[in-house]
Amino acid sequence: MLSTNEIVIRAKQFAEDWASAHYEKGETQTFYNEFFEIFGVKRRQVARYEEHVKKLDNKAGFIDLFWPGILLVEQKSAGRDLRAAEVQAGEYFDALKDSEKPRWQLLSDFQTFELLDRETRQHWSFTLRELPEKIERFNFIRGVTTRKFVDQDPANVEASEIMGALHDELKASGYGGHDLERYLVRLLFVLFADDTGIFEPRDIFLDLLESRTREDGSDTGPWLHQLFEVLDTPEEERQSNLDGDLVQFPYVNGDLFKGGLRTASFGSAMRQQLIEATKFNWSKVSPAIFGSLFQSVMNAKERRQSGAHYTTETNIMKVIGPLFLDELRAEFERLKARKDGRRRGELEAFRRRLGTLTFFDPACGCGNFLVIAYRELRQLELDVVAAALDYGPKLAGDESRGETLMRAGGGQLSVVDVDQFFGIEIGEFPARIAEVAMWMMDHIMNNRLSLRFNQSFARIPLRKSAHISCADALEIDWNKVLPADQCSYVFGNPPFSGAKYQSELQRQQVRTIARLGGSGGTLDFVAAWFIKAGEYIRSTGSGAPRTPIAFVATNSITQGEQVAQLWPIVFDRLRFEIAFAHRTFVWTSEARGKAHVHVVILGLTPAEVEPENKRLFSYDAVDGDPTESTHRGLTAYLFDAGGLGNRHLVVEEASKPINNRPRLVSGTQPIDDGNLIFTEEEKVSFVAAEPSSAPFFRPYAAGKDWINGDRRWLLHLWDCPPALLRTMPLVVDRLRAVSTFRAKSDRVQTKAIANLPTRYNVEVVPTEAFLVIPESSSERRDYAPIGWLQPPTIPSNLLRLQTGARVVDFGVLTSSMHMAWLRNIGGRIKSDYRYSIGLVYNTFPWPQMTLAQEQAISDLAQAVLDARASFPTSTLGELYDPNVMPPTLRMAHRALDLAVDRLYRRVPFGSERERVEHLFGLYERMVAPLTAAPKRSARRR
Repeated sequence: MLSTNEIVIRAKQFAEDWASAHYEKGETQTFYNEFFEIFGVKRRQVARYEEHVKKLDNKAGFIDLFWPGILLVEQKSAGRDLRAAEVQAGEYFDALKDSEKPRWQLLSDFQTFELLDRETRQHWSFTLRELPEKIERFNFIRGVTTRKFVDQDPANVEASEIMGALHDELKASGYGGHDLERYLVRLLFVLFADDTGIFEPRDIFLDLLESRTREDGSDTGPWLHQLFEVLDTPEEERQSNLDGDLVQFPYVNGDLFKGGLRTASFGSAMRQQLIEATKFNWSKVSPAIFGSLFQSVMNAKERRQSGAHYTTETNIMKVIGPLFLDELRAEFERLKARKDGRRRGELEAFRRRLGTLTFFDPACGCGNFLVIAYRELRQLELDVVAAALDYGPKLAGDESRGETLMRAGGGQLSVVDVDQFFGIEIGEFPARIAEVAMWMMDHIMNNRLSLRFNQSFARIPLRKSAHISCADALEIDWNKVLPADQCSYVFGNPPFSGAKYQSELQRQQVRTIARLGGSGGTLDFVAAWFIKAGEYIRSTGSGAPRTPIAFVATNSITQGEQVAQLWPIVFDRLRFEIAFAHRTFVWTSEARGKAHVHVVILGLTPAEVEPENKRLFSYDAVDGDPTESTHRGLTAYLFDAGGLGNRHLVVEEASKPINNRPRLVSGTQPIDDGNLIFTEEEKVSFVAAEPSSAPFFRPYAAGKDWINGDRRWLLHLWDCPPALLRTMPLVVDRLRAVSTFRAKSDRVQTKAIANLPTRYNVEVVPTEAFLVIPESSSERRDYAPIGWLQPPTIPSNLLRLQTGARVVDFGVLTSSMHMAWLRNIGGRIKSDYRYSIGLVYNTFPWPQMTLAQEQAISDLAQAVLDARASFPTSTLGELYDPNVMPPTLRMAHRALDLAVDRLYRRVPFGSERERVEHLFGLYERMVAPLTAAPKRSARRR
């Protein structure tokens, strides 16, 4: 019996051959002779043309094609109305003997088909072009017993949730741990195999479940146990009396079904859950999302988010495109454009080289990156072969296209295979899923190759597999997975955990790998992968390393305090350069409960082989499409380094302003466990209960409170006489709670003020008007809200403040130039801008101004303040919401921006990136005297 894959190939060829057929009488017989050949069936052995029939009205007629008991065909010329053919077919059917009445009825005009199952009354309409994907509707021609054919929905999140429920049932019954993980991986492969031609015919697994297992599920586990054994046993080694429904399953191998597992006990509901999962069309699921979709199966909490963190193919292509695929595609296009006699040989040499490349993802998870990389490499190989065959003289003989391909490829239809791909994953279940996903993609690409060249190609039994090691990537020696001198590319999407969210083990791993000393720095977890990858590439035994690296990372490693910690290691210790980068964009998911993480993509290459032109992808909107530019060099902040003397320069946190500006400080930090801070409602209630406390409440401004117009209050008891305090028992209770809280702290400074509950940890209580900048501000805003506050308001530590500031200072700080410095040099709190005094304010290259320029900036800054004042009922949050920002305020800011820009240069800036690049050049000149000055020796001479 022909395989489904072979039948689909024949159907494709048939559709191509008959694409222009249109005439009924002249072509019908040849059409159906060849149609039956699709299934390896000789038409003359089963069906007759022009079968004479005497209809019920005694009029004679002729059935165009008749297969007694099986099929009746009425054929019309192309474009003719098939409703008349339907009436005619019905008349013939009624006139036939009961023993000859066919189950199937087909109407066609060469270019369209209408198939009717008279037993189930199912009806399908499709075009000749669609025939290859609908060909299984005709399985009755090759003698396959067909149950009611159901069009299945593509496997999706709902299918994963069904599998998740099955997982929970098995686990609750006591079937858990390692066996449960392996059990589910096997089931997932079987579901895919049942719909994609690995199992022949389609749906034999579904048939087995529905027809051979009891409804109460009592024998489902034993049947599955025996099926797994069959899939691990070569046909020639199987028992002669093996059940017929199991004999038809193929030998799979690949170690997927190797080794026995405990037999699972199913109930009625569990059996039905598995049947429901089987009824999804697993051939439509992308192996790229397959893994992450089902990794959530193992964790109920993750399952509720339904794969929220799996990666879109678009985002994966942003990594592998610039890393290797674009270059390989460009080389292919160059070879394809050749017109000489060496074209085919060069293309075949290129194809053979594709089979030697190796790909390594040291944080592979469920294999998303490896799967897409494999798919693209196979597609490139397929295109290379097609180009080689379409040029030059045909090979001798009457060969088919597939035979020509075999000869051109040295006897191999495909030289690219899954064993070129390597990965490390800490969890066993996702590691095994990654292997299965690679086999799935291999089968899909084999089918695609088969259809392209009309030559059946499959790799069942599985002979090779991806090399996925189950280990902690930060502990294992990567050379044991793949020796560095054999590695072509390193890439992936490592974990993102920020320094504050790392476990103690993770924090220790980062410190050990980064070797920063002291506190170990504040590096994100992902930074460890960059460092370890660089050390891995540098570990090659001989010659200059050439392997490039590309990882997705949180954008925090390209801005803020982490830059000065990570990039000297990358640039100086490891001697890597940035070859390409995607600036900040949103890393999204295609699943429900989407995750929105702000990330960058960084492609690094050893300095010895860095490309002349570096590629930079920038986004006008973090969720839009990028614009590409090329540069001679890129800084760690992902902007052009062409105007810099040192492209490795990083902005280091300064303890005091290096721009000769007045100091900026943080506000008051009580450390009181909330006992001294009150909302408006809490304050009113407290004063009602303790009226004597009213004079001691001071307005307390934190970042969000101030921006959004919310009021909070702080008990300020510095000058409260003890005699009065004793008359306020509720206040005393609060002070006692503050003392207790501080005394329990592990922080020495906090313990030291435990017996001073009326004082604060950081005390900043201005006595005159002060300028304030919120520590964090939404990334949606074009301008961070900046303004003034007056005593008796006390600023919190979430505000930066400066007393004695002038309107001109406000003008520069609220300008687009300063905002560009904040956005690109400052850090982030999640995705919000973080205003760091040492990193942003103290390092900002302040413009030089004449008195006249100062006055001009002051006037324009005052216009901004006046525009705000014209909306007295609006909060700063409302005024600076980009969707509703008043035009008068926006225009005032634009006028101020232009004036501040001209303080830096006369030529207008075309983008924020230009502003940052210009400021960075000024910063380089500003710190030159500081870096050139000799450091004092710590030891006296």
